[in-house]
Amino acid sequence: MIASVAIQSLPVADNDQELVRIVDEVIDYIRSTGLNYYVGPFETTIEGEDYDQLMDIVKECQHVAVRAGAPKVSAYIKVVYQPEGEILTIDQKVTKHHQN
Repeated sequence: MIASVAIQSLPVADNDQELVRIVDEVIDYIRSTGLNYYVGPFETTIEGEDYDQLMDIVKECQHVAVRAGAPKVSAYIKVVYQPEGEILTIDQKVTKHHQN
């Protein structure tokens, strides 16, 4: 894995139910990319081998939220990129915290 991004999509919505519906559409889009991802309570992390693909996904998340009805959407983005070598994967970071 050479890159991962975490995106917190913050669409403007009339109420919490509408907010969740729009964010769910963004997550559905992320799922459709086929990349490994992890949904947390505040952000979704996506990892991949193609940095440019991940940046395109981040951009499209904004478009998805607007198409879903948000008049405006903000986002917080975190990026880890190491073109030579490997980064820690989602599993390496969180699996130990989810075992019973």
